[in-house]
Amino acid sequence: MMTQASAISEFKRNWFTISSLVSKDFKLKYRRSILGVLWSVLNPLLMMCVLAVVFSNVLKFGGDVENFPMYLILGNILFALMADSTSGAMGSILESAPLIKKIRVSKMIFPLEKVLFQLVNFAISLIAVVIVMLVFRIPPTVNLLALPILLIFMMLFCAGLGMLLSALAVFFRDVCHLWGVVITAWTYATPLFYPINMLPDWMQSAETFNPMYHYVTYFRDIAMYNMLPGLKEQFICLGMALATFAIGFAVFKATEKKFILYV
Repeated sequence: MMTQASAISEFKRNWFTISSLVSKDFKLKYRRSILGVLWSVLNPLLMMCVLAVVFSNVLKFGGDVENFPMYLILGNILFALMADSTSGAMGSILESAPLIKKIRVSKMIFPLEKVLFQLVNFAISLIAVVIVMLVFRIPPTVNLLALPILLIFMMLFCAGLGMLLSALAVFFRDVCHLWGVVITAWTYATPLFYPINMLPDWMQSAETFNPMYHYVTYFRDIAMYNMLPGLKEQFICLGMALATFAIGFAVFKATEKKFILYV
């Protein structure tokens, strides 16, 4: 039975490993990049500009949404946090196979590290949000203090989904290809660049089962509309996050001893 001292020691060791891996991924991402970290700010801004032009002038969605560029960038960077973290976590065990085969290490740190790494990138991309708020004169509100709560929900949700995908990818390599298709479909199924009221009633009802719809709406409420989601919405967001984390954790723990045989 693990004592409290040994548990603390293992936690410190795992945290050191995770922080080292995050640092390594950060350096690899921006190695030989002229723009470096600045790209994490420019990328969401450029995407926002392209989408704003397309959906405002071509498809005519933007006129139905006040501060459409802000609407776009908030949805895009939060969805990207989920998409990038889960995609990275999915292949984390396979990528770390040489290390797993050589030393005894907690395998769970690999998908969790990918989620934390994307959280760092998300934090940098918030600079782009600040720029948009300044350009369009959108004043910050006290409700933005609820952002850490939203990020806790997102981290639990992404970690759970990442652990589930990383475990499945070890045994079924096709998951790595199928997840790209799922992400694409999920992108269009979530109101990122169109208002939800343009959907038929049955599709609006279906959005209540889409976790990313709830998280994106939460982000827009606190950053754009000066609203704090009610207690019911808080519990929905927390419940979806905890349920996903519990499923991912259970599947990961049930299968991790077999990873060595398949990586």
